[in-house]
Amino acid sequence: MTKRGFLLGKFMPPHAGHMALIRAARALVDELTVLVCWLPDDPIAGETRLAWMRELAPDCRVIGHGAVVPQAPEDSPDFWPIWRGIVAAAHPEPIDYLFAGEDYGAELARQVGGLFVPLGGRVLGLSDDPLSGLSASAVRADPAAHWALLPPPVQAHYRRSICLHGAESTGKTTLAAQLATETGALTVGEYGRSHCEVHKQPLTRDDLLLIGRAQQAMIAAAAQWAGPLLLVDTDALMTAAWCEMLLGERPAELMAAPKADLYLLLEPDLPWVNDGTRFFSDPADRHRFARIVAQVLEDAGVPYVRIAGTGHERLAAARAAIGALHD
Repeated sequence: MTKRGFLLGKFMPPHAGHMALIRAARALVDELTVLVCWLPDDPIAGETRLAWMRELAPDCRVIGHGAVVPQAPEDSPDFWPIWRGIVAAAHPEPIDYLFAGEDYGAELARQVGGLFVPLGGRVLGLSDDPLSGLSASAVRADPAAHWALLPPPVQAHYRRSICLHGAESTGKTTLAAQLATETGALTVGEYGRSHCEVHKQPLTRDDLLLIGRAQQAMIAAAAQWAGPLLLVDTDALMTAAWCEMLLGERPAELMAAPKADLYLLLEPDLPWVNDGTRFFSDPADRHRFARIVAQVLEDAGVPYVRIAGTGHERLAAARAAIGALHD
């Protein structure tokens, strides 16, 4: 005889406690229905959470409910009739087990049917347990503090990418290393430098398109291993600026590439240093390139902060810009 289970939640966002509950429930039944509930003004869109839960629980029937309905019995005398109808629509078959990690599940089971199975430790007040005590509101308040207990799609939602953007010899690589040391963030290096070091030939349009594509591919490949912050030492927008400077055109492909959450635009106020791969020692060329670099960000419509100064000033300005992003 088929055993059927049911559970519901907001999953705002889903975390390890939710997933432990779902996986344990799924092991106890042949079929498990998960109802994802939301309201229009929730801090994380319900459709986003529904997509996450369908990805995270592919062997369950995951259904969404986004209508505005009472959220507690004291909100309306029709609370239980309304919710009995919602559950019946989501799970028309008889419910054998009603799963919940909190004691509200007992009354819900009496209302909609099924034996209440209180998985997890919250019913016993085990709030110090890492899984039972984890709350979605705490995750929303400080995702980084709970990073190891968040599923990959939720980590991706909260991860922020910072791209260092600037003309030659403006300290992008040095600043990226300093920020990585301070924050522990993963850094994606600059593919274009490697390309030029290896091939040592004048850059063609095809070369620059490859550089842009390779840079974006490296960023995407590294992102899944990053923590709350991903530092990027240039991206395709910088390659677009190189194209304009060298070839007089700005390929649409590069401008359309995925964007970082914040760009740090490094001002050309540091001495120009020839490292063997740089082009523009002439001050006029350097400042023309800097203008192009800045205009690319404007035209792309991305958020950016200008970073100037030397040494500690530059680092402090970058630190402040990143801090504001998380506030």
